[in-house]
Amino acid sequence: MLQKLEEVKKRYQFLLEKLSDPGVVRNRQEFIKISQEKSQLEEIVKLYDEYRSVVGKISSTEELLSEERDSELRDLAREELEQLEKEKMNLEEKIKLLLLPRDKNDEKNVIVEIRGGTGGEEAALFAADLFRMYSRYAERKGWKVDILSSNRTGLGGFKEVILLIEGKGAYSRLKYEGGVHRVQRVPVTESGGRIHTSAVSVAVLPEVDEVEIDVNPEDLVVDTFRASGAGGQHVNKTDSAVRVTHKPTGIVVTCQDERSQIQNKMKAMKILRARLMDRMKKEQEKEVARNRKQQVKTGDRSDKIRTYNFPQNRVTDHRIGLTLYRLESILDGDLDEIIDALITHFQAEALAGMES
Repeated sequence: MLQKLEEVKKRYQFLLEKLSDPGVVRNRQEFIKISQEKSQLEEIVKLYDEYRSVVGKISSTEELLSEERDSELRDLAREELEQLEKEKMNLEEKIKLLLLPRDKNDEKNVIVEIRGGTGGEEAALFAADLFRMYSRYAERKGWKVDILSSNRTGLGGFKEVILLIEGKGAYSRLKYEGGVHRVQRVPVTESGGRIHTSAVSVAVLPEVDEVEIDVNPEDLVVDTFRASGAGGQHVNKTDSAVRVTHKPTGIVVTCQDERSQIQNKMKAMKILRARLMDRMKKEQEKEVARNRKQQVKTGDRSDKIRTYNFPQNRVTDHRIGLTLYRLESILDGDLDEIIDALITHFQAEALAGMES
């Protein structure tokens, strides 16, 4: 770790020198790129300097302890040494976390796809509950929410709804939400009062820039048609809905929420790029898994990750064994306790993997 920290410090010093180079200052793009890298390394360097200072104090205190004959001063030195050792361990843990490989998508906007699964209309109604939960969470964080595509049901649920959440670090906070979310409650559509279990799948994808993934226009089939559902007279008169098919992969994206064909196509392309990148990532993960003795769990969307039990006011995240008895506030977007626990859990797993 110390060798790695020395390399980071040298890189940081190099970047500082580059930022004072007039040639770099004049090149705005390069200046921004170097400034961003410097900013990422700053906290590690600061903690490393603190760590070296504490190690130096430990060495001095140990030396004092070995030479001091006064019992009172020796007791004070032992107390100080104990505190310094704790401080050193605390700094080591913080530094290890910062040295973990960074997810390059963490600072990106996020596309959240919510689809009703097992349970018919009840699943569609719960998809609407999750849509509201993530929308309210985004509001709490000061993020912007834009519906890219939706398919409503007669009772106000969603067969499918896809949202773009824009905000700094949105993907880093929501990336562990992907998976199957189960609900246990008496459905609105059930008159007998029996508790049903329904499921909704959630996919979480980082927004992908055009420069990150090149989509060949010749690989696309773009169809336009009249939108269906709510929308008044406009729905029946204008071919504004867009369906984009990516021929090489067979991925199909349909958008019809906007009145403009151009806007619907732009939204469809956002979803398509995100899905193509997700597909590439999963193929890479499969290739890595083939070379491992045991496949590492990746939080794939097919995993049942969480249960929302209405009769018991309970929410359980099965991956980390966390159970909270405040379902209403969680569905109102109060997700930080769950998300913080998930981040801590997966960081601990990554640290264990790094140390083994």
